[in-house]
Amino acid sequence: MDIIIRPVEPGEYTELGEITAQAYLLDGLLDFGESDGYLGELRDVAKRAAAAEVLVAVERGAVLGGVTFVPGPGAMADLAEPGETEIRMLAVARAGRGRGAGEALVRACVDRAQAIEGCRRIVLSSQRTMRSAHRIYERLGFTRTPERDWNPLPELDDIMLITYALTL
Repeated sequence: MDIIIRPVEPGEYTELGEITAQAYLLDGLLDFGESDGYLGELRDVAKRAAAAEVLVAVERGAVLGGVTFVPGPGAMADLAEPGETEIRMLAVARAGRGRGAGEALVRACVDRAQAIEGCRRIVLSSQRTMRSAHRIYERLGFTRTPERDWNPLPELDDIMLITYALTL
């Protein structure tokens, strides 16, 4: 059966929030583990859905993962400038990995960006250790943009996010 990409439904907010939080926790992506302040943001799908488009990958009725597509600069954007969209919080449950859900979610974001008049680029931030995600981005034509790398917590020297962009 095929993986379907569609907007998240309100009844799935809690499930997707937990999938996202657990993906970050189990992959060791939160510097402060269970006490990391970002964990609440990862779980708050309702907040993301109110300000951006949250998509889910579903197979046989089971949510495998999700992504937040930010259509331009605004409350949910970390990097996006005018003429850019942004991908945030890509996460796939461990049980759903290796089946194409992550790539399908990124492709759906690319399709959405291409449909926005005046959009010339998609941007995203990633952690250095997110190698599986980097392989997806690079396979789809994203390139590193080291000049845009940034630290979300400037008071901590060792947290640096790397960036990628896809020119449309």
